[in-house]
Amino acid sequence: MRISGWTRLWVVLAAVAVVLLWLRFHSERPQATRAANAIPDLAVTSPLNQPGGGMAPAEAYAIYSALYQAPIQEPLAFAEDSATDIPQLDGSCLKPSTAEEREMTDAFVAANRQSHRWEQRFTIPEGYRLLKASEADEAQACMETGGRNGARCESYMQLRHVRFLGVPGFDLARARALVSVVKKCGGSCGSGGIFAVEKRGLAWQRMDTTDFTRSCSWMFWK
Repeated sequence: MRISGWTRLWVVLAAVAVVLLWLRFHSERPQATRAANAIPDLAVTSPLNQPGGGMAPAEAYAIYSALYQAPIQEPLAFAEDSATDIPQLDGSCLKPSTAEEREMTDAFVAANRQSHRWEQRFTIPEGYRLLKASEADEAQACMETGGRNGARCESYMQLRHVRFLGVPGFDLARARALVSVVKKCGGSCGSGGIFAVEKRGLAWQRMDTTDFTRSCSWMFWK
């Protein structure tokens, strides 16, 4: 049976349409999959360090005091207002794998949704300064400019960092906790980390790094 030219043309056009539809469908599927699997922006869905948290919890002072018992090579200066960050690596740098680690993670996030106020209650042999928000900003500006603001920078000349402390997140037994320290040497440089501590006897000590917090150390600069 012979097929007319018009029939052949319609067959070709139908085949082309089928191919185009197939290509369009399969080109859109990865995009839809990526959209479905997109990691939400935690800065939007679960912001940290919002104002209004009140005073820092009393039990937090023993932890940070224990971490600074050994002398360091610079004067210590802490920001009066707590602050932390959780780098967003595959959703979060924290990778809990046990019930206890999940307790600490949830508690740490909850404790740091709002910023809390530290008091002069750390017990540190070398001493320390507690800087109000305006002083912390001024100290960082002086570090960035090398103290070129003259008299305003005189009281900060010995400082190399301002340390911002996060509020600890405890497990249910309150024998282990997540803590964080962000060290800023200006508005555009510094380093930070989240790590686990545990109570051994009466003292708190830093735990060995595991996959739980391994990705939660960082440096930043501009």
